[in-house]
Amino acid sequence: MRIATFNINGVKARLPRLLEWLEETRPAVACLQEIKSQDESFPADEFEKIGYHAIWHGQKSFNGVAILADREKPVETRRGLPGDPNDDQARYLEAEIGGVTVCNLYLPNGNPQPGPKFDYKLAWMERLRARMAELWAREVPAIVLGDFNVIPQDKDVWSPQAMASDALMQPASRDAYARLLADGWTDAIATLNPRGGIWTFWDYQAGAWQRDHGFRIDHCLLSPELADRLVAAGVDKEYRGREKASDHTPVWVEIADRT
Repeated sequence: MRIATFNINGVKARLPRLLEWLEETRPAVACLQEIKSQDESFPADEFEKIGYHAIWHGQKSFNGVAILADREKPVETRRGLPGDPNDDQARYLEAEIGGVTVCNLYLPNGNPQPGPKFDYKLAWMERLRARMAELWAREVPAIVLGDFNVIPQDKDVWSPQAMASDALMQPASRDAYARLLADGWTDAIATLNPRGGIWTFWDYQAGAWQRDHGFRIDHCLLSPELADRLVAAGVDKEYRGREKASDHTPVWVEIADRT
């Protein structure tokens, strides 16, 4: 079972590239972030044509997340991250698919920092940790994946000095991410690539893609029940180089069937 995450940076603007990737790699589950689409205009019919069923949580022009499943309807279990009734940003969607709890997130960027946006980021991460603790306590196969907007360590960025002032690399952001792992979750890419040097994002500016000036902010965290079934994990880097591509590239994990 291949479960993937892809910050698509506008589902309608990137639809040809997205359909290409789905048909060429055929993940069982694909989690999308930054769909930038209201609910009523999400192109679900286009995914149905190639065999994918979708649920989505949209927002006009910003944010938005969706979960696609190959020939299976995702069973939605949560829309929006609990813990703040005043938070109306479309950043979290959860579903049951094939016996796995799939949690798709688009974590706040936090820039500029310091300031209210960075405070919101840290508070959101605490709410996420609380929800992940609930899932962990249930002892079920679960995966929390998406655009975390956190560069976990220096080995996850082309130049720590270049990103030193960014919210993605602040000690508070990194500490909050490290606490998720300390709670018992497995970072699939980091586990299988301990030396680092794996990027998932290249900015559109300053020739970042051509110079390979990237960093890793798209993560797949596995509960113990799912980490035991981890077979492989990777990044579909080539899709970042295609015409009118997202600035992110897909990240995926391969999970063995239950014995």
